Amino acid sequence: MSGKGQLAEYLQACRARLRPDQVGLPDYGERRRVPGLRREEVAGLAGVSASYYVRLEQGQAQHASQEVVSALAHALQLNADEHAHLLELARPRRQRPTPKPPAERVSPETAELLATLAHVPAILLGRRGDVLAWNPLGHAFFAGHLDHLSPQRPADRPNMPKLVFLDAHTRALYPNWTVKARAVVGNLRVTAGKYPDDRELNALIGELAARSCEFATMWADHRVRVCNSTVYQMHHPVAGELVVNQQTLRVPQAPDQTLTVVTAPPDSAAQGALTLLAQAVAMGHDRPAQARHFQL
Repeated sequence: MSGKGQLAEYLQACRARLRPDQVGLPDYGERRRVPGLRREEVAGLAGVSASYYVRLEQGQAQHASQEVVSALAHALQLNADEHAHLLELARPRRQRPTPKPPAERVSPETAELLATLAHVPAILLGRRGDVLAWNPLGHAFFAGHLDHLSPQRPADRPNMPKLVFLDAHTRALYPNWTVKARAVVGNLRVTAGKYPDDRELNALIGELAARSCEFATMWADHRVRVCNSTVYQMHHPVAGELVVNQQTLRVPQAPDQTLTVVTAPPDSAAQGALTLLAQAVAMGHDRPAQARHFQL
């Protein structure tokens, strides 16, 4: 989808979430034909003309200035991540086609970092959520049922959004699966805003929407979320029940790549569970009984 189309849909979605009383406007008990604020109400709150705002929502305006975006973000009560996403969607784009992005690779420095983090689960993801690399404990923690060498083969790399929505093992890892799923969709929204012409990314989104009604519903919400640090309750087939923090770090050499590291408080039950998992990995007992190769 073009950036212009995303901008129009995102503004419509954000407007639909707000009630008049949330922005200090009287409701008068009126019955509204559409949920949320009216277009002219958003325009008034942002200090722009109603006709200009209508053009933005109809996809007729090519872009918006930073000042207008800031005013709209304030009017729509967007948080920092949502504001940044709106700014990205409103940015002028070149008219010529975007060249195909280069193949994603793991730099030697990042490979060294993964090796250094041997005592904690760590996994490296590309911008579309493809697993580019993992350390042994990261493989055992996130996807011990998969071939541990699959990230080394670009054609066979597991994809984290697919795992979360289409793989039963991954779904079972998260007792509160909806929280994880929304985080994945929100992060994918941010990526789609940055790279609207990425054919492989658009194909991934289309496949997920076709194969998962839950993904299609969450995608239609237009929620955005930049993954940084989140506490998750996990149900691991080897480590058992544990609560961990998943921290997502940007790779300096490749800003589109993220390194997710799993940690637990010192002397906690979760740290003990991770220690047991590490011992199982060392002994080669990390895979579930029904271990299989992953193919979607």
